[in-house]
Amino acid sequence: MATRITSKKPKSSSKKNTGTFMSKVGRFLFKAMLWFFGLSIFFVVLFKFVPVPFTPLMAIRAVENKLAGKENYFRHDWEPIENISNNLQKAVIASEDGTFLVHNGFDFTAMQKAYKNNERGRRIKGGSTISQQTAKNVFLWHGRSYLRKGLEAYFTVLIELIWGKERIMEVYLNSIEMGNGVYGAQAATQHWYGKNCSSLTKMQAAGIAAILPNPRKYSATRSSSYINKRKARIVRIMGYIGKIEY
Repeated sequence: MATRITSKKPKSSSKKNTGTFMSKVGRFLFKAMLWFFGLSIFFVVLFKFVPVPFTPLMAIRAVENKLAGKENYFRHDWEPIENISNNLQKAVIASEDGTFLVHNGFDFTAMQKAYKNNERGRRIKGGSTISQQTAKNVFLWHGRSYLRKGLEAYFTVLIELIWGKERIMEVYLNSIEMGNGVYGAQAATQHWYGKNCSSLTKMQAAGIAAILPNPRKYSATRSSSYINKRKARIVRIMGYIGKIEY
């Protein structure tokens, strides 16, 4: 009677293949992390000295308008901070981030207050500082995912360490959306008031700062009663802000 002989593949071979695969995945992720950190630090250092030419939001708005069949209006004029009125710098601090000059990138008190308001079902407020908004506008996309918030925190720490407050304010005022297709202080001042951003009055600066929560919905001139109240409040708070020293 013939005996049938069967062979079994050693289990150790399967475990070895799995171990090799995991090792390759680990090496890939490690290299990807090194590339991410290297590139992110490179661009943060670059933009400490070079004007930011374009932001992700600008690209997103262009695509949105294209898909909606709308005309793409785009205006973005970079100005060094010494050419931007102190009134506008004070206005955005009064409106967006009262502790900008003293915090290290995050205002945890404002974040906690925003969280409580959101929990109570009130209007959603993020509690983001000017530093966080700058990090988001220059390096990231808009959204509310945990991944984006984590990257926002990472870039906020980087720009606080590498740029400093004056550069953060300069990039912020030259990059944020200040109207439909309007980005930065000079473009906004020309768009809303037909003048240069160096000559903004307190009320005009407050007008631009007042619409920042939704600059495509609100108008800095011929404003609604809601925006006019915001303007008055911003001008009042500006009076308590002394000389800006970065």
